[in-house]
Amino acid sequence: MFTASEIRSTFLKFMESKGHTIVASSPVVPGDDPTLLFTNAGMNQFKDVYLGFDKRPYTRATTSQKCVRAGGKHNDLENVGYTARHHTFFEMLGNFSFGDYFKRDAIKNAWELLTEHFKLPPEKLWVTVYAEDDEAYNIWNKEVGIPADRIVRIGDNKGARFASDNFWMMGDTGPCGPCSEIFYDHGPSVAGGPPGSPDEDGDRYMEIWNLVFMQFNRDEKGVMHKLPRPSVDTGMGLERISAVLQGVHSNYEIDLFQNLMKAVIDEVKAAGAEDVDPNSPSVKVIADHIRACTFIIADGVVPGNEGRSYVLRRIARRGMRHGFKLGARKLFFSNLVKAVAKEMGDHYPEIHNPHIQEVLRQEEVRFSQTLSKGLDILNEALASGTKILGGDVAFKLHDTYGFPVDLTADVCREKNVSVDFEGFDALMEKQREQARAKGKFKMAQGLEYEGKPTEFLGYDTLTVQACRVEAIYKDGELVKDAEAGDEVVVVFDRTPFYAESGGQMGDKGTFKNKTTILKVDDTFKIKADVFGHMCYVAEGEVKVGDLFSAQVDEENREATARNHSVTHLMHKALREVLGAHVQQRGSMVNGDRTRFDFVHTSPMTREQINEVEDIVNKEILRNAPTQTRVMPIDEAKKTNAVMLFGEKYGEKVRVLNIGSSCELCGGTHVQRTGDIGMFKIISESGISAG
Repeated sequence: MFTASEIRSTFLKFMESKGHTIVASSPVVPGDDPTLLFTNAGMNQFKDVYLGFDKRPYTRATTSQKCVRAGGKHNDLENVGYTARHHTFFEMLGNFSFGDYFKRDAIKNAWELLTEHFKLPPEKLWVTVYAEDDEAYNIWNKEVGIPADRIVRIGDNKGARFASDNFWMMGDTGPCGPCSEIFYDHGPSVAGGPPGSPDEDGDRYMEIWNLVFMQFNRDEKGVMHKLPRPSVDTGMGLERISAVLQGVHSNYEIDLFQNLMKAVIDEVKAAGAEDVDPNSPSVKVIADHIRACTFIIADGVVPGNEGRSYVLRRIARRGMRHGFKLGARKLFFSNLVKAVAKEMGDHYPEIHNPHIQEVLRQEEVRFSQTLSKGLDILNEALASGTKILGGDVAFKLHDTYGFPVDLTADVCREKNVSVDFEGFDALMEKQREQARAKGKFKMAQGLEYEGKPTEFLGYDTLTVQACRVEAIYKDGELVKDAEAGDEVVVVFDRTPFYAESGGQMGDKGTFKNKTTILKVDDTFKIKADVFGHMCYVAEGEVKVGDLFSAQVDEENREATARNHSVTHLMHKALREVLGAHVQQRGSMVNGDRTRFDFVHTSPMTREQINEVEDIVNKEILRNAPTQTRVMPIDEAKKTNAVMLFGEKYGEKVRVLNIGSSCELCGGTHVQRTGDIGMFKIISESGISAG
């Protein structure tokens, strides 16, 4: 019998043998995609590749991707523990082609893996194809040999049904294409009909793999245009295929979950529970939720009241409440992190981190102090026999006792009571704090640029002659020229101006020629390798093709470089003083100051602040030279350089050695640590818990 770990390994090695590069899972927190709350599919980290904004040195990739679906559009939370296959955290096995192979190889690779390596009986496998996709149908039928009665055509050409009927779309516009799904037939002893039938929602036929063929680009009018380089995106849930290969009908029966559920039972008994039913939904909820919490915290999130932090709090407190329901009256939930690390830590070493358990322990302590009182209030409200819990009660539980509303709904559901969510939402809107961290949206949003990339020369010089205008944007629209008084975004073929990235603000300065002066207020990235200069046309006019001399504001650049360089020394000092769990979670560096965000479980003491200052200033006094090296990212990893959370690194990276710090960084820096001058922490405060 294959273990879940062996299935993951077999999949990746098989795809590697077919020419795929094994790519590490991206974090569950997508640092470079503000449209996603959490990573929810294997293709997320390749989205820019499919859109043409990013290029990799490989055209075939394979991953086992960490995914979370517990908030926003993809929210499976309320079903977890009560169904056979819903999870907050799961792994998605995938193989991807970026304009390389297409339908034939994707289909034949899938069939070979399932039947020859995983040894699934061919007669047990069914497939679906998009109704109009004769090409995929013929490959399955004539080349693979699946009989016509086990190939189901699904969907039609009425655009409104595309997303759910074997036609995948990234959004209302953009890349899209037909799908082909592979199903496993559990046999007549299990209720349910084949895909496309009235009984398809039964458990007999289980979807195990979805092959997406990105074949078209859909424009604003809904017209489909063939892509010049069709691509492939596949996804197979590790838990689902493990259930099939291990001969069980529920994901919670696979080896990975059985081991976790045993650990759950042991911990809740140690915390005061007596007779615990091993098949209780509460045991499954806890086993699922501790996985999600472990991986979300490992990737930098801490419990809080907004965004991802609130989703984490909801998941954690739901798991803790189910332990209370089983009889646990002491801390138990945070102790289960070790069980997750034992099951999954070999493939995901980032979860071997004591910081994870400490964060959960603190959250468990906070919640346990109010759990009993909150449940008393809820039970008292339900004692009247009402079938709808008032929004005011739900809000009080949330606001005063830290009960996420879906936890309240969870308790109510067990008693066949619904919650007045409209009333709850109205009260939340009235009292919710408005100061949410929001991404900085610049004019780059919506600018379309198809020209050549910008050559950045600003590491070595602040002045460049003969910079050619490649594109001009006014009010977000592409124009051929602009005149004095206009505010525009200008793209040049080369530039010494640093574009905002990694927390460092973009350069300011001027572009001049004999007739025109452009004052640059900011520089940012339209694409990864295309720089946009936010300019005010102070004199003359500018046209596409014009040549300019560039001059970066030297005083501002040098001040920014000092403030950026010191963040690296500070980061290392914080880790020395507070612990290795400290990780940078953002920064804002300009010519005036640096702001540095990091993860820690409590405020710093005055003594700790003084110690960090002393360490950094000693590094400055040594006046050591700064060294930067450009190398492949795999080689950079061997140097043990720190890679910052949320940063998107290319295949080649800059490794910065400054003082005793070694990190990956594309910013501009001082030549020697002594150039920084002096370091002082002006203030320290908490954005939220952690």
